[in-house]
Amino acid sequence: MTVSREVELEGHIIDSGMMQACFGIVMDLGGSFEVEEFEVGRSETAESYARMSVSADSEGALRSIVHELHQNGANLSDPVDATLEPAPADQVVPPNFYSTTNHPTEIRHEGQWLLVERIEMDCAVVIDSEEGRAYTKVLNAIEEGDLIVTGEAGIRVSPPERPRSREGAFGFMEGGVSSERPSRSTIARVADAIRETKREDGSILVVPGPALVHSGARDDLARLVSEGYIDALSAGNGFAVHDLERDLYGTSLGVDTETLDHPRKGHKHHIYAISEIIRAGGITEAVASGLVESGVMYRCVQEGVPYVLAGSIRDDGPLPDTITDAVEAQDAIREQAHEADLVLMLSTLLHSVAVGNCLPSSTRVICVDIDPATVTQLLDRGSAQAVGMVTDIGTFVPMLAEQLLEE
Repeated sequence: MTVSREVELEGHIIDSGMMQACFGIVMDLGGSFEVEEFEVGRSETAESYARMSVSADSEGALRSIVHELHQNGANLSDPVDATLEPAPADQVVPPNFYSTTNHPTEIRHEGQWLLVERIEMDCAVVIDSEEGRAYTKVLNAIEEGDLIVTGEAGIRVSPPERPRSREGAFGFMEGGVSSERPSRSTIARVADAIRETKREDGSILVVPGPALVHSGARDDLARLVSEGYIDALSAGNGFAVHDLERDLYGTSLGVDTETLDHPRKGHKHHIYAISEIIRAGGITEAVASGLVESGVMYRCVQEGVPYVLAGSIRDDGPLPDTITDAVEAQDAIREQAHEADLVLMLSTLLHSVAVGNCLPSSTRVICVDIDPATVTQLLDRGSAQAVGMVTDIGTFVPMLAEQLLEE
């Protein structure tokens, strides 16, 4: 027996590839479709509309197709209220709960569309009927009795669109990864995007890895913090350790970043640095006492720029400031991510993906790494809005600082 449902697509569905993607989903999953209405936008700003009937051989197959279409911005033509089921226990969601994308999402409840607050991927949606709110919760934060959205009905997803016009500072941010783009001109566009974000009172989050210190770009990033271009920092224990090691011993991972010499006992400098910061009581205390006098962490303390250092199983020490509880670290990263309007991810796979998982798709992301696998993995993990730039971080950050600070 064939079953079918009607779905609609609205917006820049041709330029964004949304329509083609939806056709492919139906065919790949063994269904069929019939376009029943199609209106093409006939100007750069005009939107298009399509309504199509999707069919499959069973309810289960159709449900799978509709789910995938829904994730790509196709919504049911006959919306009803979302289905809600109470969580049976703490950290337990009902079967068939709706797992979020990172795209702007609305839930239909009591005849009204509620915008889901703090949207990010891989969460459950909780409805507060008394306050008329919909918001996300990670699974470990679910409490018994929370009203959880299940199924696909009453849910509207709006992926970012790509209109024909690409003017303005953010026109270059169309996703994808390339090492072929002219670095200087692309970095100039990144600088323009940062300036525009600051003019609009937006917040810029930087996610740096230890390679930034190894490559000699530490002082340039510190200057950007000092001049107010960075509003928050999210990194790992390793980045902070090597930044502090550079101040205390002139090395990063035991290597002089200026002469490339290997000082005697240089391989111990990072653990010595950790020991000194522990002895001081933490990074803030080390700065206040005059022990630390330069670098990115120093500037964050001096300028009041908040930072989150998330630990991992391989960390030495770690520093007193490093959050070693994984769930607590996730929550701290999540708070930063939801405040950010633009994110600079600089040569760190682990933290780029971690922060990317917490970001709504409306947040602009620029990921820079010498290894193309870092930027492609970020995109593959769902951060499709990210612009990937494959280049040396030791070249990128100084050139970016030159562009921003030449004024």
